[in-house]
Amino acid sequence: MSTVLSTACLMRPLWRVAVLFVLLAAAPWAAAQRTSYDVDYRVAFLPAEGVADVSLTHTPRSGRAVSLAMRFDPVRYSRVRAEGGRLVQAGDRWTWEPDPRKASTLRWRYRIDHQRRGGGYDARMTRDWVIVRGDDLFPAMAARTTRGADSDARLRFALPPGWTNVDTPYRHSRDRDAFVVVNPERRFDRPVGWMIAGQVGTRREFIDGFEVSIAGPKEDEVRRNDKLAFINLVAPEMEAAFGDLPSKLLIVSAGDPMWRGGLSGPRSLFIHSDRPLISENGSSTLVHELVHMVTRVRGAEGDDWIAEGTAEYYSITLLNRAGLLSDARRDRAFDWMANHGRGVRTLVGARSWGPQTARAVILFRDLDAEIRARTGGRKSLDDVMKRLVELREVSREDLDEVVREVAGRPSDVLQSRLLR
Repeated sequence: MSTVLSTACLMRPLWRVAVLFVLLAAAPWAAAQRTSYDVDYRVAFLPAEGVADVSLTHTPRSGRAVSLAMRFDPVRYSRVRAEGGRLVQAGDRWTWEPDPRKASTLRWRYRIDHQRRGGGYDARMTRDWVIVRGDDLFPAMAARTTRGADSDARLRFALPPGWTNVDTPYRHSRDRDAFVVVNPERRFDRPVGWMIAGQVGTRREFIDGFEVSIAGPKEDEVRRNDKLAFINLVAPEMEAAFGDLPSKLLIVSAGDPMWRGGLSGPRSLFIHSDRPLISENGSSTLVHELVHMVTRVRGAEGDDWIAEGTAEYYSITLLNRAGLLSDARRDRAFDWMANHGRGVRTLVGARSWGPQTARAVILFRDLDAEIRARTGGRKSLDDVMKRLVELREVSREDLDEVVREVAGRPSDVLQSRLLR
């Protein structure tokens, strides 16, 4: 027996050495899979023409992009051309195969000014400033790459004379020569979110490593310090409710003729400078859009009420938790929502509108109370939201399943006829 034990003891180190040898032998192969290529995005704003001159330069390194496919709406985009590589057009769809051996560039122009239905611009360029979304400057691109290749992307701007500032949802490179474009969810990094440049005033602050930048035209009354103070109070409550916050948030603000509301984007949002931080009904457009921005939850087909209802519910609840809304005013805010949505017969629909969203707020208030009651206060709607953040696109069935897991049994609140 002792001989067998001694042999086993001798074999154990040899087994470990064998495993280590296999891991070391596999390391070069694993490293070979982590390849990269450079993508250099450049934007030159041309106020006199109302357009941005945009380019994308691809430089192969240990890996490369084999092809990029995108759509260029001829109403908004023009002068699409390639300097190197192969460019093919089929209607409004373009496919570019960059040069596999050296740097090559794809160029186009984008017309900035755009009005939403009902009036108000959601993209505008004057002689002094521009507000636009990166999603529009750089349309969605389907990338084919060599195996395991990731992009190292930078974004640079050429500003007209007299334009002094530019800001994006991304942080500067160490030399501050460019913005470092990173999207952990994709191998091909594309600049998205709100951007602003020109005669722009900016206030910036770090809240526990979370960079907040408030920017707007110098000529506008943007109330930058008010917004910073507001977010200082609300941000910790958002992190407690939803989990980690992004590394940077850019809030872009301007007055008329910009759209008189709020619009969220990746790590950024736009809000009209006249919007109050807290509305008379006790909700907050700014917090509503912050919730959209942080959670990025969207409703599946027919379930837009989930994204809109949670954003509006938390626009009240987070104010209360941050001490900006008393319990009595919070309750009056919920009463206002209940009255506003009293005529709603269903929450299901392609796009949630005012009374529908108000009625969804009451459903989520009741759902939170139900979860707390069933778990003895150990769980709440916050625990549900953290799961929905992971799912991103959420249906009624997803919501029902997550609540069942959190609360330990099916929800009575979610059996409402409003969801049929």
